[in-house]
Parts: sequence; structure tokens; C-alpha cells
Amino acid sequence: MAWIAGLWLVNTALLIIIAVREVRRPAKALTWISVGLVLPIIGFVCYLFVTNPVQMRRDKLVSSHNNPIALPPACGDSAFVIARALQPLSVSGLRTGYVQILTNGMETYGKLLQSIQAAQKTIDLEYYIYRNDHIGKRITDVLIERALFGVNIRFIRDGWGSRSFPKHVIRRMIEAGIECRTIFPLRFPWVLSNLTYRDHCKIVIVDGKEAFMGGINVGDEYTGMKPDVGFWRDTHMRLTGETADDVKAVFEAHWKMASPDMLHSTRKAKFIPESAQLSDDKAIHPFPTGKTERYGWEWGSELGTMEGTHMGKASPSKDSHNVYIQIFEGNPGLPTPIIREMHFICLTQATRTIDVTNPYFIPDADIMMAIKTAAARGVRVRLLVPRQVIPKVAGAASRTYYGELVEAGINVFQYNKGVLHAKVMIIDGEIAEVGSSNYDLRSYRLNYEVCAVMYHSDVARELTEQFERDLAEATPYRLEDHMHRTSSERMLDQAARLLSPLL
Repeated sequence: MAWIAGLWLVNTALLIIIAVREVRRPAKALTWISVGLVLPIIGFVCYLFVTNPVQMRRDKLVSSHNNPIALPPACGDSAFVIARALQPLSVSGLRTGYVQILTNGMETYGKLLQSIQAAQKTIDLEYYIYRNDHIGKRITDVLIERALFGVNIRFIRDGWGSRSFPKHVIRRMIEAGIECRTIFPLRFPWVLSNLTYRDHCKIVIVDGKEAFMGGINVGDEYTGMKPDVGFWRDTHMRLTGETADDVKAVFEAHWKMASPDMLHSTRKAKFIPESAQLSDDKAIHPFPTGKTERYGWEWGSELGTMEGTHMGKASPSKDSHNVYIQIFEGNPGLPTPIIREMHFICLTQATRTIDVTNPYFIPDADIMMAIKTAAARGVRVRLLVPRQVIPKVAGAASRTYYGELVEAGINVFQYNKGVLHAKVMIIDGEIAEVGSSNYDLRSYRLNYEVCAVMYHSDVARELTEQFERDLAEATPYRLEDHMHRTSSERMLDQAARLLSPLL
């Protein structure tokens, strides 16, 4: 029995080490202490492996051109307060630029392909998920075509999110002259020390003057026409003007820390579109024949039509808005979570309205308090979340917060039409935030993220109109719904919440 007592003492000491190291992050400490209790010694070893990064940026992006606050007089008091408070957290302060809001995958891919095809000098891409499916192959073919025409292209993918991206496609891109790198690749030693860290950004910069960012990765599901996924609602942005410099600065920082893909080949580069290698039937119908044939045909036709409509590169379109913008980069190597601070300041300084759309609402105590105190001040707060959450464990963890929010006077709505993946916040009808970050500990502490805060009533109104359209497809979450959950549902939801730091 002595060895059992010794094991208990050793494990207790190790758990104390975890508690001391994570004293600033109680939720994370509680998670790993629980793992250590279930798996003595082994839990501590796992903790060391996944929480000791070997390749992390610990610097904040700071530009020498930190512009003063110069919002137009038409902006309200909350805009001035928020812009001033967020100034030191942003990449390079307040910028101006044209913003075009894109509210679905089809529109986003159409604009993106137009811009890539018109590129003359450079294309920089960074994605958490980049699939080698129908939309992925189409974009890859266009990238290779531009590379063979002399455009300098750099491509970053996340090691976990794009883990299934084939090596033969990377080799094909490298042969065409595209530089390819991976952030936190799934190979030794990174797989041991950076498994929980992710590059969650979705960035494209064309010729250094035009940038795309938001919530849309590269994959068939984001088109909303993939039958086994269903309808997909998301929000992305196209930015032109000086604010594109800040997005490029984020990309440059990530490029330096990414690992080069070393897939050597002596073959001479020759552009052969993958679609041309398919049979005629598959080339015409992107999805398998049968029940889904109609969807594939409509998708291919619609995207082809958008590619054929030429839009001037790096020029504002008729639905663009000239706005003031601040860009923010989430950096897990910093002690201060930039995106979390940005969300907190926006929530605490709102004076009239707050509308939040987010697929993963698993906040920490401070963000919860900020939202609840906003409602207590008389601010109308509406939270739109999906009923269908992928993965389900994240949805279970999110449900534990809804009852508390409703009790505090916050209007919670569950989206029913399909997958809701948009990440948007609208403050007082004149401030809008769009980006890649969720309201969870992973986005705040473990992911590289990029978000934009915009100061313009027209942008806020356009996003609010989309919010209202989404509400038409949603159901209010009532306190009775929360109270009438079964005992097993309550237990599963609470267990999922315990794992929230790792979701």
C-alpha cells in the first residue's frame, strides 16, 4: 500500500504544479487537474506535451505608423471610446479602406476567384481548412495558372485543420513555383508540443492591395450546397485600401513562423487542371450523380457565371463602404489575449444595442459578466447561435450558458435553417466586428485569429439587416427550454463545459 500512497503524493504535487502554472487561467487549470485525477501521472505528461510550445511568436504586431484617432464627428460617443481603447491592441491603429460584406460561400468564392485571376504580382493565402474537394481543386488550378504566368504566390495551411490535404497536390503547387508552408505541422517535434495550438485565420491578399478575411475556409460545405452538410450561413469580407496593409502584416508574421513544405521534385512544371483529368461527366457534375446531381450542376453553373463577370481588381464595388477599420491579431504566445480584450471592451462600452452571431459561444467568466452587465445597463442584447453545432460536444457546452443569459435579460435565438458559422458583432448601430474568432477559450488563448472592427453606420446596417434575416430562421430560447432538459442532458452538458478549454 505504500506505493499507492507514494503515487498519490507524487500526483498531488504534479497537480499543484499545474494549478500554480495556470493560476491566471482557472478554467484551463481545472480541466487539466481533472485529467490528472482520472489519469494519475499520465495526465501531467499529456499536459506538458500539449502546453509547452516550441515554436510560438511572443511578439505583438506593432506598426511604426500608429495613427491618431480621427473618426468623423457623425460617430457616436461609444465609437470614439471603443476606437481609443482598442488603439494599442490593434495591428497599426485606425485605418481607412473600402469594405464589401460577403454573406455566403458562393459569393465569396466568386469574388475571390475573380481577384486571383486578375492578380499581377503577388497572392498570399492562409487557411485553417483548405480541402482538396471540388471548390478546393478549382481554386488550386487558378493559383497554379497564375503562378505559371509569373505571379509570386505564398500558401500557408494549418497542420491540423488541413491535415488531409494531399502531398501530391502540394508537390504540384511547388512544381508550379508556389511557396508552401504549414503552421504547426503534424510531425515531430511540433505534433508533441503544439497539438492544441491552431492557425484559425482565413486570409487572402492580392497584389498587396486587396484582402479577404472572415469565417469562410476553402471547402464544398461552405457553398451551402453539399448535401450531407446542408445550408451553410457564413460572413466574409473583401477589403481594399490601406487597411489591406495590416492584413498583410498578419500574414507576414505567420509566414515567418510557418514550416516550409519540403517536397522536392525534378519534374518540369506544366499546368494541367485537375478538372481536365476527370471524365466529362464528373467535370460537368461536381457532386456524385444520382440524388445530388442537380445541386452539383447548379453550383458549377453559378460559380462559373460569377467567374465570368469581371470586376476591377483592388477597386471598390457599388456595394462597398469607405470606412475606418482596426485590425486585430489573436496571438497565443502573448500573456494578454488580444481578441478577448477587444470583445470585452466592445461589450462593456456599448450604450444602446449589441447583436452577436457566433457558432461557438463558450465564454469565460469575464465575457459573461460583460454581456450580463450590458443588459443590466439597459442595452438590448441579442445572441444568435446555431441549433446544429459541429462538433456536438461544443454545442452541449454552449447550452449551459443559455439559461443564465436569458435570466439576465439577454435574448438568445437558435438558428434552425442549417449550419450557422458567421462570427459577427454589431454595437450601437455604427460599430461592427467581423473575423475568424469564436467566443471561446480556444479562440482567445490557443488560436491565431484575425478580426476587424469597423466604424460606419452603413456597414453596421448591412450586417444588422442580415442579422434580422437570420432571426427569421431562428427560434427564441426560453427559460422553460433550459429547465426542462432531462437529467442525462444536464450531466452531459456540464461534462462538455468542463472540457471547454480544449474544445
